[in-house]
Amino acid sequence: MTTSEATEKKPLWLLIEEKILATDAQELTGGNLEASIKRIAGELDGSGYNVSGYGGNLLKLRWAIDDMAKAGKPLLQDVNAAVGALTLEDASDAYVATTKLLGDLGDTWPKLKSAECRTDVIKMVEQARLDLLIAKAKEMSGDEGIRYLIGEKVADEVIVAALELTDEQLAEVHAAIAAEKAERNRVAGLLEKVAEKSKDEQVKHLFENNVAEPLIMEMAEVDQGVIDGVKKAMEEELAEKQRLAEEEAARKKAEAEGPSLDAIPADELIDLIDSVREIMEFSDVEKEIRTMCEQSAIPKALVDIAVSDPDKLDELEKQAEG
Repeated sequence: MTTSEATEKKPLWLLIEEKILATDAQELTGGNLEASIKRIAGELDGSGYNVSGYGGNLLKLRWAIDDMAKAGKPLLQDVNAAVGALTLEDASDAYVATTKLLGDLGDTWPKLKSAECRTDVIKMVEQARLDLLIAKAKEMSGDEGIRYLIGEKVADEVIVAALELTDEQLAEVHAAIAAEKAERNRVAGLLEKVAEKSKDEQVKHLFENNVAEPLIMEMAEVDQGVIDGVKKAMEEELAEKQRLAEEEAARKKAEAEGPSLDAIPADELIDLIDSVREIMEFSDVEKEIRTMCEQSAIPKALVDIAVSDPDKLDELEKQAEG
């Protein structure tokens, strides 16, 4: 590891404080002090920092141990406790949270107020917030935890690792969120077109454009009572349309079938029978007979007799002739 890499990952002051925290307090006093300083300096050398051979860095180690002795405890003990006590609400703004934390600890640990330390404490607060977000996400069911972290702008690679997902699983949730956003935009456009109309009319417009009930309630800002009322009115309207359609279909069917035999004048019935006979001379196939009779506007009642009992045509003709 190069010095550059070590500095980027963790600053020397923090590494020093970690070593102090991990060292038994008795080893940093009395006759054990110098041996412990030498040991810690050597370990820090192995981390990529020249501490044993560089007076400035060695002084930083000695000063940190002196500060610990004055306070009677390691600096990181206080910092870790303060960071660990943060809630999601506390850590929502890392800069504000850091300012408060440093204000609480600054009298005991003045060096924390330095620009160098403040930057690193902000990172600790940000990491604490991320840990809290992940912990909360893991308590959620389905894909709610994934959605929660996406909403909190947690990096995709962090979400995948923290929730043990595949890239494909995360991509599916991203796609679902994008589709939901597109639907919300569509609904917003639909509502804009009927913005001047009543709530009932707005809701009806959304129903007619296949918008789901929960989204209607949310975006049209209506309750279940309005939804139910509009649905009932639409059902009644649909039933009336269905009734009228059925009546019209029945009318057209009756019109297509023509009048009943009793309603046909005798002279007209004789002419129609003659027409049927002419058609039956062209074909003896029922489908073809019916098609040609329909084209000639011959009533269905007469066609039914012709294809089922042709001999009855003579009987009908005699009755018509009187």
